[in-house]
Amino acid sequence: MVSVLPVAQAGLMRMPNLAVPPWLLDDLLRAKKGHGADQIKRTSALLASLRLPTVCDSARCPNRGECFSQRTATFLILGDVCTRGCTYCAVQHGHLPEPPDPQEPERLAKAVAELELAHVVITSVTRDDLPDGGAAHYARVVRVLRRHCPEAKVELLVPDFSGSGRSLEAVLAASPDILAHNVETVPKLYQTIRKGADYQRSLTLLKEAKRLAPQTITKSGLMLGLGETKEEIETVLRDLAEAACDMITLGQYLAPSLAHAPVARYASREEFDQWREKALAMGFKSVASGPLVRSSYKAPLFFGEVA
Repeated sequence: MVSVLPVAQAGLMRMPNLAVPPWLLDDLLRAKKGHGADQIKRTSALLASLRLPTVCDSARCPNRGECFSQRTATFLILGDVCTRGCTYCAVQHGHLPEPPDPQEPERLAKAVAELELAHVVITSVTRDDLPDGGAAHYARVVRVLRRHCPEAKVELLVPDFSGSGRSLEAVLAASPDILAHNVETVPKLYQTIRKGADYQRSLTLLKEAKRLAPQTITKSGLMLGLGETKEEIETVLRDLAEAACDMITLGQYLAPSLAHAPVARYASREEFDQWREKALAMGFKSVASGPLVRSSYKAPLFFGEVA
């Protein structure tokens, strides 16, 4: 019998009950180590000095070491407190987050310039407390980046803005290169995994983004291992394809702690390869599919498949 070790022993994250396969544990350890501890420290120090949160830290992303060692990160704007409490997510949540920081766009642009990023990925907590869901702040971030870093490609991973078409229009008016919004999981799991979200609302956002700005590349993401069936995964992929979504990411769900939704299963590398082929056959222009794939993982590489 092949023994397996819980991720807690690797000092990464805890998995309730279900042990991590050895091959995945090896992948997690390599990602944590990255390509150089010194560069990880330098990237962390720069972001800390500019008071810029990242989803890499807030969501306990397993690829943090790899990305930081390559001088890249996914910026988290609009604070680090989310007004929703999705049971898969490690980002802290609450009802009274701080108001948007008007100086944040300038600090973010400075970080992009110092890191010499050619492709910038920006996401946020969900801000249901704001009338526009934070759309104006997103738009300002894009415009400041265009002014200071005109050559950089800008990828936004946005919340659903509570279904506000006006908020979506405001973000698209700033002309991001990629507009991403993750469906995250299959419809039957929304009540337990994505409280406050709505599957059809997310699909509508992606459809409307393509209708309003056909030149903007659209993107979405899906986690495996939360209790979905293969038939349900295929249905979600077809729904996204029908929404004219250009890019899709598929990755393994990893529980951030014992308090979060447990992992129902671990998909094999072969299964992820199969989903990649299926998605490409459905018409997606770019598909990133693998156990440690996340929405922004190697974003410039996969953007290159579409641009």
